[in-house]
Amino acid sequence: MADKVLTANRLTDGIAVWLNANGEWVVSLQEALVARHAEAVAALEAIGKKSYADNQVVDVAVVDVQETDGVLWPLRLRERIRAQGPTMEYAPGYQPADPAFIAV
Repeated sequence: MADKVLTANRLTDGIAVWLNANGEWVVSLQEALVARHAEAVAALEAIGKKSYADNQVVDVAVVDVQETDGVLWPLRLRERIRAQGPTMEYAPGYQPADPAFIAV
């Protein structure tokens, strides 16, 4: 089984967020709590459902990641883009994604 993290979009502004070990939604994938067995994945899913029901986040999903040299890498391109940012100049304050990070 691949390692997994819980991701969503913050309801207030749509920014991609990940659940950390303190149960908080953070904007950095590298701070995410990593589930390494089925029971932990089930717990993440339950937390995601509650956060959605409490109107904290939308588009909740458990996604596959791998850890390489202490860095979390989403396995799907969509999740790499969500973790790193847009792939082009977007708006002030948003830098384009690092091409090496989103390369599959």
